[in-house]
Amino acid sequence: MAEPDKDPIESKLEPEDKKTAREIAEPPAPVIFESIRLMGENEMSRPAVSLWWSGVAAGFGISLAILCKGLLVAVLPKAEWTPAISNFGYAIGFLVVILGRMQLFTENTITPILPLFLDPTRDNAFRTARLWAIVLCANLTGCLLAALFLSRSIALPPRQAAGLLEVAREQATTTAFEHLVWGAPAGFMIAVLVWMLPRAEGAGRFFAILIMTYMVGLGGFSHVVAGSTEAFILMWRGEANLLHVLFAEIAPTFLGNVIGGTVLFATLAYGQVKEEV
Repeated sequence: MAEPDKDPIESKLEPEDKKTAREIAEPPAPVIFESIRLMGENEMSRPAVSLWWSGVAAGFGISLAILCKGLLVAVLPKAEWTPAISNFGYAIGFLVVILGRMQLFTENTITPILPLFLDPTRDNAFRTARLWAIVLCANLTGCLLAALFLSRSIALPPRQAAGLLEVAREQATTTAFEHLVWGAPAGFMIAVLVWMLPRAEGAGRFFAILIMTYMVGLGGFSHVVAGSTEAFILMWRGEANLLHVLFAEIAPTFLGNVIGGTVLFATLAYGQVKEEV
């Protein structure tokens, strides 16, 4: 007896229609996993100097998140709904950095981790640590320099400067433990964004970045790079010292972002495709 046709619908389609159906079908999770793994491999193989300058540029670019949010705070009335508008400014820095393909540390909490999960060798662990160290230091350097300029009295008109300072001072009352805890959702959400982007095209990429990073800002979650600009602004103005910035703000936020992006999301992403890849 002849074996029944396993796909009777496809068998009746013309070759061009079959091709179109495959093109518009949702890619399975292993395909997304592989695209992000390849991104991680490419990033880990880049020269250190390229990673450094891309990371410094990202530090400057992400500082626009704080600047643009501050500009909106300066012109909006003081009301309960104000953060719902002002945090669109927070998303601008992420749009610039991610669409500009600059090296942002929180994106790297997943991209180099997937190759490491798939092939947990000493060499891959070293390459991941190298990427993290270069990109994070470069991001912080860019934020430090951007904050130096933004903290000067001549950088902005008085009203806009006051809005920027109001945003920077919001995290001054946040404890190290709160930065750790609030850093986890931010790391998780940025990792989710990275997972979404290979499927997004055109305007879809723009809105995916806008919505996810807007929610990070609206939630008041701690982001190690964007938050460092706020901390460095206060440091340059003499309202915070370097040790407090490094160990009470940046370090716990870094740990929180890694917990959310790597320990939680990257692990779950790998778990769902482990048997298939």
